[in-house]
Amino acid sequence: MFRIGFGYDVHQLVEGRGFWLGGIEIPHTKGSLGHSDGDALIHAICDAILGAANMRDIGYHFPDTSSDFKNIDSKILLKRTIDLARQKGFEIGNIDSTICLQKPKVKDYIPVMQQTLAEVLSISTNDISVKATTTEKMGFVGREEGVAVYAVVLLEKK
Repeated sequence: MFRIGFGYDVHQLVEGRGFWLGGIEIPHTKGSLGHSDGDALIHAICDAILGAANMRDIGYHFPDTSSDFKNIDSKILLKRTIDLARQKGFEIGNIDSTICLQKPKVKDYIPVMQQTLAEVLSISTNDISVKATTTEKMGFVGREEGVAVYAVVLLEKK
């Protein structure tokens, strides 16, 4: 049995925070505002996994009202998320994601993101697609006010 899940996340970009994306810190003058480290790529992937497994969403499992998750490394949330899906007998078939970000350019960081995500999820980098695009200076992404990420995950029941 195969199941598909879709995830979406946005974070405002602000000065004075580190910019975490795909489990790595990327040099930039702004970072993602969030209760955790604000890693929009990981959050979108978590939501896609949870959606495919019919397990609600990231906010349900890791609420931003809990001090347990304040400034937490999102790689921990991703590991806990895949563990929840595996408890229901699911394994990842593949992940496809798109980062929408005007600046900074992240294409050179994508292989490191893939490696980092693969290690956390215990899957091959060949099963993780990360793409990046701008919004041609339109909207909140184009004005460099935030980052948006879309992710689709295929789960297979083992």
